[in-house]
Amino acid sequence: MKRIAIIGGGISGLSAAFALEEKRKSGSPVEYVLFESNPRLGGVLVTDHVDGCIVEAGPDSFLTEKPWATDLCTKIGLGDQLIGSNDSDRKTYIVTNGKLVVMPDGLMFMVPTKIMPTVLSPLFSWRTKFRMAAEWFHPPHKATADETVAQMVERHYGPEMVDLLADPLLSGVYGGEASQLSVRSVLPRFADMESQYGSLGRAMLASRKKMKAASKGPARPLFTSLKDGMQQMIDALVARLDTNALRTTSPVESLLPQSDGNGWTVCARYKTDRFDAVIMATSAQAAASVMQSSNEKLAQELGGIQYGSSVTVTLGYDEKVRRSLPPGFGFLVPRSEGRRMLAATFVHNKFPHRAPENRAIVRCFLGGARDEQILQSSEEEILEIVRRELREIIGLNADPLFARVYKWKAAMAQYTVGHLERLQHIESLRQQLPTLALAGNGYNGIGVPDCVRSGTEAAIKVLDSMGVGLAA
Repeated sequence: MKRIAIIGGGISGLSAAFALEEKRKSGSPVEYVLFESNPRLGGVLVTDHVDGCIVEAGPDSFLTEKPWATDLCTKIGLGDQLIGSNDSDRKTYIVTNGKLVVMPDGLMFMVPTKIMPTVLSPLFSWRTKFRMAAEWFHPPHKATADETVAQMVERHYGPEMVDLLADPLLSGVYGGEASQLSVRSVLPRFADMESQYGSLGRAMLASRKKMKAASKGPARPLFTSLKDGMQQMIDALVARLDTNALRTTSPVESLLPQSDGNGWTVCARYKTDRFDAVIMATSAQAAASVMQSSNEKLAQELGGIQYGSSVTVTLGYDEKVRRSLPPGFGFLVPRSEGRRMLAATFVHNKFPHRAPENRAIVRCFLGGARDEQILQSSEEEILEIVRRELREIIGLNADPLFARVYKWKAAMAQYTVGHLERLQHIESLRQQLPTLALAGNGYNGIGVPDCVRSGTEAAIKVLDSMGVGLAA
């Protein structure tokens, strides 16, 4: 019997456990134990139900184009529970000089693909609009080294585009800064497009034409979620695992290789247990701490991956407020506006089923790389900040019917310049330990689908290392 330890009970660890459980149920001599330091499983995927509303504490959805989360949901019996975002009402605003300005039509992420809407938009200065026009003639450019997103975007469109779009968009996804995040790690498609086409605008148009030609049927929604919230995915996963193998409130203190080189000793809550392989599905920082006593070089590289913290605040309002709020998905706040809020989502527009017709849900985001200190603020102080800024930005003066504040310390990996090189070093060191696999959002993608993929691939690696192929 091959025994595998999974350290970390977030979506990555649970995905690994599900892959192993499927193997176990098929009759293979495999068993696993999952260790989670917290009393609950699921990590940041937490859903609350308040006043008839579905309130997400962490991610509210995932990108539809990445198939791994959708595929997993189908496997665990949630295929009929998948729902898409209300893209017919998809509109995003940028806060500029304290007011909402709609992002012009034709912007794909931060790349303009339509001239007239951009030219007519009050969002950009004429200098930036001229840069956008000139960008269509940008020659192919292959960077000789990694660079920041800010450097690349500024080369194409100028600093205003970094301030108004690149930085707010990346703050919303990564909680990071365009001036720190790596193009090759965060926007690899952009690096490839620039190398092949030169102009990002022309590259995006070409990509869109290929996608239209390849697509069949109606366009898929940008975001996918679950009818009863993202925790529905966690609950369904846990229900399909061996309950005797799930050990919550069991932080792992150390991980030591066996003296004979065959297997590992896991120390958790002052108890030790022996395993043939280990899947480390924690943050890279937590993995570094656990690995310190067994492989100092690997621990040092893992510890070099930085993380940012975030705070989400959800406010519920009545029908009057719902009628007064702007249409669309919400707004982004450039750092130059001097606000603590990074963004806000009008959840009742993005996913209408999340609130009754007589309720509005406004979800606000704070923290990120530049505002770690927000975690030190009390819930009352955070609510005061959010309500003041909502009042100043969109004139929202009403008292909320309910409010929820969620703090997530060191939850978002920061893929800074040199991240891919660091991953190469980590992988070369890990290959010296074939029965160890790494999973989580610290490596090759921070979204839910990326974490599902990393957990599943980690299970495949350790099974292959022991001669028990997942497909066998």
